[in-house]
Amino acid sequence: MKTLLNLIWLVFAGFWMAVGYAFAGVVCCILIVTIPFGIASFRMASYVLWPFGRTVVDHPGAGAWSTIGNIVWLVVAGWWLAIGHLVTGIALCVTIIGIPMGIASFKLIPISLLPLGKQIVPTDRPFATY
Repeated sequence: MKTLLNLIWLVFAGFWMAVGYAFAGVVCCILIVTIPFGIASFRMASYVLWPFGRTVVDHPGAGAWSTIGNIVWLVVAGWWLAIGHLVTGIALCVTIIGIPMGIASFKLIPISLLPLGKQIVPTDRPFATY
């Protein structure tokens, strides 16, 4: 079932949202100081492509720098990506088949706002650290 939902998600929302994250990652990597934001953006792009079967947990080693980075990310790019997830989620919830994908889009809003200090792990190992 996860594979079917992921394939439907990829066609209707995942590809375009991943392009947005990848674009933000490229812009962040062009500017040398924001490379950590670019890496986080590419990590989120892979998560947005295939979200079902994975979850987001807090990284145990994240400290004050990730909090400061999250504030900068929120102001610069986070709210744009969150608005994209909100609009996509509302559009997907119009149909009955799209409701699970709309809910998944809404669940991606917190990580789009505050990505640093988070890990993406499989749902069968939600407390794993890599």
